[in-house]
Amino acid sequence: MTGSNDLALVNSELAEILPDFGPNSMNLALLNILEDFTSERNRLHDTQRAIMNILDDFGSERAYLETTQRAVLNILEDFYSERTLLETTQKAVLNILEDFDYERVRVSGANEKLRTEIDERISVEKALIDKGAALARSNAELEQFAYIASHDLQAPLRTISSFVEILSETIEGVNDETVNRHFTYIVDGVTRMQDLIKALLEYSRVGRETLPFRLLSCTSICVEVMRDLQASIDEFGAKVHCENLPNVMGDYTMLRQLFQNLIGNGIKFRGDRAPEVAITAEKSGKMWIIRVRDNGVGIDPQWVPKLFIIFQRLQTRQKYPGTGIGLAICKKIVDFHGGKIWVEQPTSGSGIIFAFSLPDANEAFHS
Repeated sequence: MTGSNDLALVNSELAEILPDFGPNSMNLALLNILEDFTSERNRLHDTQRAIMNILDDFGSERAYLETTQRAVLNILEDFYSERTLLETTQKAVLNILEDFDYERVRVSGANEKLRTEIDERISVEKALIDKGAALARSNAELEQFAYIASHDLQAPLRTISSFVEILSETIEGVNDETVNRHFTYIVDGVTRMQDLIKALLEYSRVGRETLPFRLLSCTSICVEVMRDLQASIDEFGAKVHCENLPNVMGDYTMLRQLFQNLIGNGIKFRGDRAPEVAITAEKSGKMWIIRVRDNGVGIDPQWVPKLFIIFQRLQTRQKYPGTGIGLAICKKIVDFHGGKIWVEQPTSGSGIIFAFSLPDANEAFHS
């Protein structure tokens, strides 16, 4: 009913507007209006769709814009992280550069100190070389002097000895105790002086007249020395043990004298029991340590520092005759071969141990 009333109202209004038109004219006008309305409505619909399309496009653009914005934010966040990382790296590099600069200064100081130490060491080494050369010259001159002195002193001593013999024949049969005693002192003094001169000459010859070092068997040398000392070995019932001794590079004459002096001392400075001498060896690095042990009277430790000094005696000549030069010669021989000699006290029993080192033959050969 409402629609009919509305239509009647419209028709009456149209009738008032168009009083001069007939019914057909009014229908035609109404159709035109309706057509215009339909056209406007369609246009409005089109506009609405266009607006909706625009809104849809705007939504897509907004979504794209939001996506782009998020991407930009992510890029900015990554940039911030990279910047933070770069700043951290920069700080680390600066710290490294500071540490490097500190190390450079420290190393420079250490290098300067090292250069100073090297210069000082070179100066010390040069001074040592100069002192060594001076000492070598001094020793050579001393040995030359000892050789000449001992050689030249023998001539006047031979003269004195000859006149002593003549005097002995002259006063033979003289029954004067004082004269005989004084004459005995003269003979003993001359003999003693001759022995000392011969010992000094022997000492000065060590190392002067040598042949090139050659391979030597210490066992063979000991066996030969035992043959030389056989009379003493038999006289005192001595026992000498030597076996499995090493091979060394050295001078045969000097090493033979070395073993003879040490073994001879073991028999000479005997105690109450029959003398017994044992020679053993052990390897220590590039050296052989050879020990000569006896069961004799031994040595008081307080006298050990004087043992290898020339003409030093620890016993009286009446009890143990000799010149006191044997151990000094031993030391000179061992030194000449690049070794050392020393004394060891036995852990049990009596006697003494003389130990000395000699380079191993293989090591000496490779050197």
